[in-house]
Amino acid sequence: MNFINKLSAAWTANDSLLCVGLDPDLAKLPPQFQNDADGIFQFCTGIIDATADLACAFKPQIAYFAALGAERQLEAICGYLRENYPHIPLILDAKRGDIGATARQYAREAYDRYGADAVTVNPYMGSDSVEPYMEWSDRGVIILCRTSNAGGSDLQFLNVDGQPLYQHVARLVADKWNSNGQCALVVGATFPEELAQVRAIVGDMPLLVPGIGAQGGDIAATVASGKTADGMGMMINSSRAILYAAPQAGEDYAAAARRVALETRDAINQYR
Repeated sequence: MNFINKLSAAWTANDSLLCVGLDPDLAKLPPQFQNDADGIFQFCTGIIDATADLACAFKPQIAYFAALGAERQLEAICGYLRENYPHIPLILDAKRGDIGATARQYAREAYDRYGADAVTVNPYMGSDSVEPYMEWSDRGVIILCRTSNAGGSDLQFLNVDGQPLYQHVARLVADKWNSNGQCALVVGATFPEELAQVRAIVGDMPLLVPGIGAQGGDIAATVASGKTADGMGMMINSSRAILYAAPQAGEDYAAAARRVALETRDAINQYR
């Protein structure tokens, strides 16, 4: 099953547009997991088990693992997801951007080493930096478009033939790059007007939407701006708010994560 079909099935099966981000910060983990990198595996798999029936995707952020030399743990987590929850898409958040043979190695890393269903990539270097990912015709390529950070406006609003650059990227992906039908775009929840404009450009193409939860994006505005006509079309990501719910709640970390994930999924569904 290709990425888009798996994502569509997960939207329906779990009645969810919630993507759970896995960004493990060793200093923020419960004390029993802070001694070494192996604690990351136990923590993340606990989060996965607690939220798998509430999520349409899981999204590990590679930098959080690589900074600790925990790539082996990331491989194990990805293997755990594939073995226990093969119906839920695995998105590797890597934001890779390079050309030719180097891009092909990054694609091998994402798709072969980690077994990801999709990977995030940076389009700044153009079409030949994205083409190597298309060689895996069943895997997703999720391209940065309008990011959730304030500094994204430094470049993403530059005028390109009378339109902002992020809209040019959206049209380029929708009209030229999506040769396998497996592309998606990253568009932040913190900019609902721009999210609506991207949706109008790309039709039913899936959107990975960071920025709710800890970043403060408004759920109602996000869903209204980004959903497709059938109430689908988005992977609305929440990471820190779910991962680190326990210290505020005084609960077991997995139970707290499930509680916040359920609240978030249901809040999203109110507006679908």
